Amino acid sequence: MTQIPIIAALLKYADRLKFRQLFLVTASLFVIDLLIPDLIPFADELLLGLLTLLFGSWRKPEPQEPTPIEHTEQGPQ
Repeated sequence: MTQIPIIAALLKYADRLKFRQLFLVTASLFVIDLLIPDLIPFADELLLGLLTLLFGSWRKPEPQEPTPIEHTEQGPQ
């Protein structure tokens, strides 16, 4: 699949963003594309790529394991 170089560059930049920043960029682009259709060329492809990155970075927090209690071995008494 051949990507347009500017879209690939934008998605590479977006891949480094934190979840909150990525969500804001995706939501902003969606609202702009919804209000003014075809204002940004290839906005649909950008949205799909950003949503893929957004869902990929959406992780459930890992349950924290209780810290094991260290046992000291005592010799026979």
